[in-house]
Order: sequence, then C-alpha cells, then structure tokens
Amino acid sequence: MQRIIYAGDSTVTFNHIATYPQTGLSQGLSLYVKDDVFIRSFAINGRSTKSFIDQGRLKAVDEYLMPGDFLFIQFGHNDEKMSDPLRYADPHTTYRDNLKLFVETARKHDAVPVIISPIARRLFDTSGKFLPGSHGEFPEAARIVAEETGCAFIEMTSVSENYIAMLGDFASRPLYVYPKDNSHLTMQGAVVMAGFLADGLLKLGSPYSDLLVPRDAKIIDEDDAPAHQPYMVQEQGEEFSDPTLNLDAFQNEKQD
Repeated sequence: MQRIIYAGDSTVTFNHIATYPQTGLSQGLSLYVKDDVFIRSFAINGRSTKSFIDQGRLKAVDEYLMPGDFLFIQFGHNDEKMSDPLRYADPHTTYRDNLKLFVETARKHDAVPVIISPIARRLFDTSGKFLPGSHGEFPEAARIVAEETGCAFIEMTSVSENYIAMLGDFASRPLYVYPKDNSHLTMQGAVVMAGFLADGLLKLGSPYSDLLVPRDAKIIDEDDAPAHQPYMVQEQGEEFSDPTLNLDAFQNEKQD
C-alpha cells in the first residue's frame, strides 16, 4: 500500500459534517488515486508553516512517516498574515527555511516530498474582473525551495487563478464557500482543484503518476461477477433474490 501524507492548511484539511460544506484538497484527491493508495491528512485550519511546526504538528508527521511515503506540503494562505506573529513567515527567509525542514523530514525517512503552491483565492473587483496575485511572493518562494532542494513541485497557484478567471465571478462561486468566504473550497471546488493536482502528478511521471487511477477507468468492472445486492425490504409479493437472506426468519420477524 502506498501512502500520501498531507501537510497544510484549511484548503487541504479533511473536513467532517461540522464544517460542511467546506472540503479540503485531501478529500478531493481521493477520487483520483488508486484504490490501494492511502491518504492521511495532517492539515488543519489556520496553520502556516510556522505555526504547524511550532505546535508540534511536523513532529507528529515525522513520527508517522515511513519509507516510500509521499509527503505533500502545501502552505501559504496563513504564512502571508503579517498582522499575526504566530503565523507569519517571511517568503524570502522563514517560509523557505520551513519548507526545507518539511523536505528534510520526509527524506530522513526515505519518503518522497512534494511541494505544492497554494490555490487561488476567489477575488473579483466591482466590475467582475478577477484579481490575481493574492499570494504575493509565496508561490515563487515555494518553487525556489523545490528547485534548491531537488524536490518535486506542483504549480497550483497560476493554474487555479487562470481557471477562476476563465469561469468568472458568478460561475466560480460554487467552488468556494461563497458568500461566507473566497478561500475555502466546497466539495465541487475540492474535486476540481484536486484534478489540477492530479494533472501535476501526471506530468511529473513515475513514481508520482503511479499513484493515479486512469482517467478513463470504467465505473463498473468488466467481469461476469454479479453486483452485490444490498439488503432492503421489498414490496409485499416480491421475491427475495439474495440467497443469503433467510426468508422464513424474515417472515417470523414481521409477525413478531
């Protein structure tokens, strides 16, 4: 079994019903990988590279990693917040140093690091024109670290910005938790953005592309085995087609 370990912020984290409809990239990605690929998300809302490290979350990743794992590293949204000293990381210094620490952590375990630039914020002006560049110098800083460390890099910022600009203000709203905010993804948005991530893995070639299920994979296995029939109460007079069900026991239960 291959494993993807994901470190990041709220755009990546695995959400439950309490935060619905917010959905992270780690959830959308599950649709694109093979059945034997396990995804474990250590990402959590509001974290930057700095706070992720300071709070011991990288240490938890360190303790979890095994040889052959893939460590996906995707930060930026919160590293940018200059007003918050607990999270801000200068893109020219601290942010780069922190990303390098993630890469070193992966390689210490013979795991494979992948640096991923942050996805676009959905920002439009009053005339409906998309406003790119909300992440400033952070996407370029991530690319530089990947180049300096010889680490795989997937460019998600410009790809997602171009896509949002192409869709326009109205059509891009369902991808984000709009009108609440323009940073967090819905399920639809997570699937779309994870598709761009899968495209990046495919372009990198093996072993990264080996994680992916073919896009033309059939929905139903092409074999002669019958589909599994789930248990359900059928209308009176219909016969039970599932031989594993005990009809007599069912009738007795109805009478009780």
